[in-house]
Amino acid sequence: MSNPQSPPARHRVVVIGSGFGGLFATKALRRADVDITVIDRTTHHLFQPLLYQVATGILSEGEIAPSTRMILKDQANAGVRLGDVTTIDLTERTVTSEHLGQTTVTGYDSLIVSAGAQQSYFGNDHFAEHAPGMKTIDDALELRGRILGAFEQAEVTTDPQERARLLTFVVVGAGPTGVEMAGQIAELAHRTLVGAYSNFDPRDARIVLLDAASAVLPPFGDNLGSEAAETLEKLGVEVRLGASVTEVDAGGLTVRDADGTEHRIESVCKVWSAGVAASPLGRRLAEQSGADIDRAGRVAVDEDLTLPGNPNVFVVGDMMSRDRLPGVAQVAIQGGRYAAKQIAAEVTAAAKGRPVPERTPFRYRDKGSMATICRFNAVAEIGGLEVTGFLAWIMWLAVHVVYVVGFRSRLATLLSWAWTFLGTWRGQLTNTHQQITARNAIAQLHYLERRIEDTEADVARAS
Repeated sequence: MSNPQSPPARHRVVVIGSGFGGLFATKALRRADVDITVIDRTTHHLFQPLLYQVATGILSEGEIAPSTRMILKDQANAGVRLGDVTTIDLTERTVTSEHLGQTTVTGYDSLIVSAGAQQSYFGNDHFAEHAPGMKTIDDALELRGRILGAFEQAEVTTDPQERARLLTFVVVGAGPTGVEMAGQIAELAHRTLVGAYSNFDPRDARIVLLDAASAVLPPFGDNLGSEAAETLEKLGVEVRLGASVTEVDAGGLTVRDADGTEHRIESVCKVWSAGVAASPLGRRLAEQSGADIDRAGRVAVDEDLTLPGNPNVFVVGDMMSRDRLPGVAQVAIQGGRYAAKQIAAEVTAAAKGRPVPERTPFRYRDKGSMATICRFNAVAEIGGLEVTGFLAWIMWLAVHVVYVVGFRSRLATLLSWAWTFLGTWRGQLTNTHQQITARNAIAQLHYLERRIEDTEADVARAS
């Protein structure tokens, strides 16, 4: 009597990261004969290009960060695992993740690494204590607390110099995030909050945009960069180029101009949007595979977006370096979909006993670049065509609504935009002191825990 044979195990796909690359890859595999495990340190999909709108009270975090589990709940072949990936073993084909002290090892047959990027302070990580970046929901909520908290403190102080320091907002970095952030702080001060305070006029706020580069929005070209700078200046933003930040503290920052002279700007609220660095996982993958990494920590991949010598490991989005592609959402989306297509085709061929199809090289289709400056005004570059003003703003709205995940999130976003841009109301101006202090308090707690562990280890070795 023969024993019934168990069905063969399905092809295991592990996706690291639930951002644009990871989520779109997972959704593209919904009909493939595979089992997918998405591993990320958060359980939400973050629409990062709209983070600054959370920071300035236009949108709520739920509108740009829906639950990954809810997005994928109807996809039977996909599951979500909360955890911070600590190790990827290319030889054993395993991914090790940790969450609240619990370690999980997940095996894979194919791996898609899309762990994204983090804020870079160019070797001055201590700047982060007083100048938060703009990469996570926590960052946006902290910045909202810092911005609105500065206005609240300005209301109660009787010292003119202290009020001037509180009402000086400095944004470091004149890329799309910095331009959008500076523009929205200006609109918040000059439009939304007018009349809300008794002891000062919010229109007295000073907004400064700094960058070491010689132009605003360098990737957009001279014309669009000049148009953006001119529009910002009309809003009351001071645009200072060729200015490098050399020190940041609680009360302000030190700036070195292009001629080498240094001066100080007194400011309580600083925003850092000057640089990015790929996830540390990139370096670990490079060490195992022999791949090169660039100055930002991005991994050089082959023409099919895989690690050298590891055709089953795809690296997409902000972590990969290939053909000088920019770290934008479209590169991640197209890379994720490409990786999913290769995996699905090869699994299908294997199931039917056919030869594995040859992979065609990844080709990125540039759909253009956009940045909004203020309501009714944006800049866009699409296929060599430069568009500015209201038309570019409408195009920006349309594109961003399309890529917001979920019908309810799209509808909520449109309603919030209507209230904000057609009137003066912003529905997300709630802030708490805990939002401002929590990040540094947690960092100090972790530092103390490490010091205690080191001390206990030293005592143990001495005994």
